[in-house]
Amino acid sequence: MEHEDKREGASGAKISNLFSRVFGGRKDESIVEPEPAAPPQPPSGPEAPASPPGVEAAAEDLASIGPGGGEPKPSLSAAASSADLWARLSAPTPPPRQSLALEPAPSAAVDEPQAGLAVDAPEPAAPKWWERLLPPLGAEGAAPPVVETAPAPQQPAIAEPPADLAAPESAPKGWWTRLRQGLARSSDSIGSGLKAIFTKRKLDAAMLDELEEVLIRADLGVATATHIAGLVGKGRYDKSIEVDEVKTILAEEVERVLAPYARPLEIDPAIKPFVILVVGVNGSGKTTTIGKLAAQFSQEGRKVLLAAGDTFRAAAIEQLRLWGDRLNCAVIAGNQGSDASALAFDAIRAARESGADILIMDTAGRLQNRAELMAELEKIVRVMKKVEPAAPHAVLLVLDATVGQNAVSQTEIFSKVAGVTGLVMTKLDGTARGGILVALAEKFQLPIHYVGVGETAADLAPFAARDFARAIAGLDETDAPRH
Repeated sequence: MEHEDKREGASGAKISNLFSRVFGGRKDESIVEPEPAAPPQPPSGPEAPASPPGVEAAAEDLASIGPGGGEPKPSLSAAASSADLWARLSAPTPPPRQSLALEPAPSAAVDEPQAGLAVDAPEPAAPKWWERLLPPLGAEGAAPPVVETAPAPQQPAIAEPPADLAAPESAPKGWWTRLRQGLARSSDSIGSGLKAIFTKRKLDAAMLDELEEVLIRADLGVATATHIAGLVGKGRYDKSIEVDEVKTILAEEVERVLAPYARPLEIDPAIKPFVILVVGVNGSGKTTTIGKLAAQFSQEGRKVLLAAGDTFRAAAIEQLRLWGDRLNCAVIAGNQGSDASALAFDAIRAARESGADILIMDTAGRLQNRAELMAELEKIVRVMKKVEPAAPHAVLLVLDATVGQNAVSQTEIFSKVAGVTGLVMTKLDGTARGGILVALAEKFQLPIHYVGVGETAADLAPFAARDFARAIAGLDETDAPRH
């Protein structure tokens, strides 16, 4: 019995020693710093995988305590401990614990091999799977050579024409072209309506009613539309009629109505300064029209003075100053919100003293249904007459063609308050209702001085009845007067 206890004690001591060597040693072992590792030597062949720490020693101890070899059979407790230890050793080896000892970094300097000594070069390692997916690089990491492809056949160069044969620059558009393009929306609207009516049908009363509707939608006015429909139907009932024939009748009737009122603005050279007052509602284009008129008068050699009477809008004052700087025209302006009638008084006196030929005064935009604003405009006219009894010598009402029939009420109210002497129709290029000029002329018999079809100064021109009539009907210029 005593002999067996000694054997069990010896076996337990070996197992404890083995356990300590495998799982980190005793707790009371001091930490020993390892010596600096020698510089690595080139390997002579592929390195064998290193065995986990302590596994070889554990195998020797297991062999010494295992069965066989003539030693007596261990007790049940020893066998259980051995079986538990074997199960732990059979499990996957856990990652080694991070040692607290700091290993010195290996020296950066590596001895070069001496000349004449053979050094076994390491065999190249097998390529990794990701390396097989990439194309191999050339020497020193260079990119693989580029495969040259045959160049595409070049097209023969086309020789440029000599300077004397080069295409000339496009000439600026004439007034007829600009007018025709500006009235394109109105003429297209009328033309499409006529084609829908007078196509493969004989003339009857229903067709004439449809014609009246087309002309009224173009704002030619009820009276003019009815008269034109009567002219088309005269002697043509139950007969075929071409669209171009209807367009010709339309152009002739529009010209007949407008011709008496197509009069340019006449400046009396005996009157200095010739005072022009420009009125209209908000957004009709008064300030821009003043700038265009000043440009045309300056080109004629006249000395022009501008008065920024729209004291409600700072932008209007600045806009008129820009026109003055561009045209080298003096501008009389006050502070924003100042009295416009007082500015009119000062402007006439300044025009007299400076010897200006023409004074053009801007006014604030005002709706025709605002009584207090219309009374203010009436006051401006009264103050002007105190300085110059005949002033203003011309009162131009600027109308926006896009407002359609609302232009009729504007003309009526402004004529009563300010004594409008002539009309300027702007923005004809932005509407399909250019026929409103016909309705205005027939109702008020006021001269139509200018029409505008664009933004530049050249897009404002004296009104010509024949040009306008043929353009709105969609006909060619033919023998229409040229400008």
